[in-house]
Amino acid sequence: MKGRDGESTGSQGESKNKNLIYYLSLIGFFAIFSTTISKNPVLPLYAKDLGADALLIGLISALSPFAGVVFSFPIGVASDRLGRKRLLTLSGLIFVAAPPLYLLVGGNPWLLIPIRFFHGTATAILGPVASAILAEKYSKTKGEKIGLYSSSTLVGRTIAPLVGGMVIAQYTFAGFTNYQTVYLIATVAAVPVFLLILFYRDDDGRTAGSVSFSDYRNSFVAFFSEPRLTATALVDLSTYFAYGALETYLPLFLQSKGFTAAETGIIFSVQIFTIAATKPLLGRAADRVDKRKQIALGLFALGIAMAAIPYGSDMASFLLISVVAGLAISTSTIATTTYTADVCRQKELGASMGALSSIMDVGQTAGPLLTGAIITSYGYGAGFTASMALAALITAVFLYVSYRRGKAGHPV
Repeated sequence: MKGRDGESTGSQGESKNKNLIYYLSLIGFFAIFSTTISKNPVLPLYAKDLGADALLIGLISALSPFAGVVFSFPIGVASDRLGRKRLLTLSGLIFVAAPPLYLLVGGNPWLLIPIRFFHGTATAILGPVASAILAEKYSKTKGEKIGLYSSSTLVGRTIAPLVGGMVIAQYTFAGFTNYQTVYLIATVAAVPVFLLILFYRDDDGRTAGSVSFSDYRNSFVAFFSEPRLTATALVDLSTYFAYGALETYLPLFLQSKGFTAAETGIIFSVQIFTIAATKPLLGRAADRVDKRKQIALGLFALGIAMAAIPYGSDMASFLLISVVAGLAISTSTIATTTYTADVCRQKELGASMGALSSIMDVGQTAGPLLTGAIITSYGYGAGFTASMALAALITAVFLYVSYRRGKAGHPV
C-alpha cells in the first residue's frame, strides 16, 4: 500500500524509526502502570477511609475518563500544530507531578476530585499523541506497531492492581501509610516516563507556533464532515459502551450467581491477557486485510458476547465469553485506529486520533450509566442485551457508510 506518502518514503521512514516502537512502548508501560496503580484498587479505598460516601467515590472515579472526553481532541489538534514532542513533554510533567498530590489531601476527600481530573489529563494527552506518532512513522505497518504499543500499556494496566493490592494489604514505608506508599510507587514509576519523553527526538519538521480557535473549529469540521470517520468513532463508542458495562456489572452478575471474587478476577484477567496477547497480531492483520470487515466483525462479536452473558452458567462458559469479548475488542479497536489514520487528512492526524479517543471515553462513561438504568428497571438480561443492540446497529451503520464511500485504506 503506497498511501499518501508513497511506498519508498514509507519504507525509508520505517527503517529509520525501527526502534521507536520499543521506546514508546516503554513510555506507555510505565505511564499506564503509574496512573493505574494510583486508582485501582487504592483510590476508592483511600477515599472511603478519608470519609467519602459512595456518591463521592463514584464522582472521583469518573473524573479520569471525563478528562479524556474534554481534552483528547484539543490535545490532538495542538499536537498537529505545535509538534508531538511538546505535548508529550506536558504529559510527562503531569505523570510525575500528579501522584505526590494524593499525599497532600489531608483528611479532605473532596480534594481527590481535582487531583484525579488533573491526573487524567496525562493519559488524555499520551494516548492520541502516541497513536499519531506511530501512524506517521510506520505508515505500512502502523496496525502492528500500534498493537504492540497498546499491549505494553495493557501489561502495565494488568500488573498495577496486583502490586497496589499487595502494598495496601501488607506494606508501609518510612512512616507513610500503606495508601501513601502506593502513591510513592506511582511517583517512582512516572520518573522514567518523563525522562524517556525528555530524550525523545522530535524530527517531524513542525516549528514552534501557536494554535487558535479556528484551528480547533477547522479540525472539528474536518473530522465530523467525513462520514467514514464519524462512523468509525461510533464503533469505538459502542465498543467502549459495552466494555464499561462489562467491567461494572459483570462482577455483580457473577456475584449473584455465586462466583467468588477470586473467580471473577480470573475471568477478567483472562480477558485482559487475551487483548494484550492478540493486539499485535490483529494489528498486523489490519495492515493486510480490509479493515472495514475487521472492524465490523469485532464489534458484532462483542455484541454477541455481551448478549450471551445472561445465559452463562459455570466457570467454563464465562471464561469462553471473556475470551470472545477480549478477542472482539482487540479485533475492532486496533482496526478503528489504523482505519482512521488511512482516511483522515495527514495534517489532521493528531486531531483525528484525539477525536476518536474523546468519543471512546464518552462511550465508556455512558455504558455504566445507561446500562445501570436498564438493569435497575428490567434486569441483567436486558442490560447486557442493550450493548448487543447498540453494537448491531452501529455495525450496520459503519458498513453502509464505509462501503458507500470508497475502497478501504484510500481516502477517496
